[in-house]
Amino acid sequence: MSKVTPSISVFFPFLNDWGTVGSLVGIAISTVSKLTNDWEILIVNDGSNPQDRHALDEIVQQINPQSAIRNPKINRIKIIDHEENRGYGGALRTGFNEAKKDLVFYTDCDAQYDPRELANLYNALKPNVGMVNGYKIKRSDPWFRIVTGRIYHYFVKYAFGLPIRDTDCDFRLIRREVFKKVKLFENTGTICVELVKKIDHFGFKIAEVPVHHYWRTSGKSQFFNFKRLNKTGINLFKLWWRLMIVQNYTSSR
Repeated sequence: MSKVTPSISVFFPFLNDWGTVGSLVGIAISTVSKLTNDWEILIVNDGSNPQDRHALDEIVQQINPQSAIRNPKINRIKIIDHEENRGYGGALRTGFNEAKKDLVFYTDCDAQYDPRELANLYNALKPNVGMVNGYKIKRSDPWFRIVTGRIYHYFVKYAFGLPIRDTDCDFRLIRREVFKKVKLFENTGTICVELVKKIDHFGFKIAEVPVHHYWRTSGKSQFFNFKRLNKTGINLFKLWWRLMIVQNYTSSR
């Protein structure tokens, strides 16, 4: 009797990343199609500039096979639009909500991770594992981002009691059934802390796999400016209060 392979949703949060999204989607399709015959690609456009949204549309049309263009029912690549920017957490929440397959994989659109390493996460997904989290072998960023990233990681690791070694590695494979219990509410980058903490809180095991991290080739980080850092700090405190003090894991209040 042949083993039934799980279906896989792959999604990318997109914000003006037209320079890298095409190659990432192409590599993702090549990789996921070797793991399962039942897959989908979702691109969550989080309020990009009109010209970048138009470029995204043209790229997707070039990637889609002619059969999909003739018959939209077999189109496996879907663009989901936010008319206004909802923040990184908002984009991830939409991706998780819209994913329809057994497993959900996501990574960023800036090409700092290689979608081919999805196969490594897939191989680590044992029956008792709810999420496989990547961790960077070596971070390829300017020194100040490396230092700030390490400080942030150790702070949230001990403040929230997180069981992983790289909280801000956005290269994850998650069983969709996890989201029957795990409800997410954050709209900023603090969603990664919320996600990991809640998955652990509800008793799902987390496996970790080393992945490569590359220099950014297009666009710029949306995180490293004072306004966003300040907002993230406030949201992080509110999240800590809600999860660690109030012990509220089911609502945003």
